[in-house]
Amino acid sequence: MRRIALLLMAVSVGPVARAADDDSTETIVRAVYEVISGEAGTRDWARFRSLFADGARLISMRVTAEGATPRVLTVDDYAKQAGASFEKTAFYEGEVSRKVETFGSIAHVFSTYESRRAPGAKPFARGINSFQLVKDGRVWKVMTILWDAEREGNPIPEKYLTPVAGGK
Repeated sequence: MRRIALLLMAVSVGPVARAADDDSTETIVRAVYEVISGEAGTRDWARFRSLFADGARLISMRVTAEGATPRVLTVDDYAKQAGASFEKTAFYEGEVSRKVETFGSIAHVFSTYESRRAPGAKPFARGINSFQLVKDGRVWKVMTILWDAEREGNPIPEKYLTPVAGGK
């Protein structure tokens, strides 16, 4: 009986575990930003891949003289292409505003971001990441991230600039 009491005491005073990346729509979006942000160097691509559902896509809107067109990447394609840039250049992207809609096992997160070369530096880019999430059993996974950058003629509407707690 004494051993059980000691075991229970040891467990109760152990370290508090960090929330899993896929516990909620908030934690999975935060985890994506955490993985891609940092000093120049290698990112934790294993963690990044773990955040995505099978068949997930990352889609950026590219603006050309003909207009905006989507550029579709697999998770591995993104890791290779962005990884090459992140190896050489510091990149910090953070969420400044968020709008979330959920229904059953799906969620949509409209996440306004700012990109910087150093924490606290002036943003060199802003835009919106549109996360489509699916709940696979008890965990959330990213199915799609579709993003577009703010630019002349494409400003971020005020309704997507309301700060989130801990943002900006």
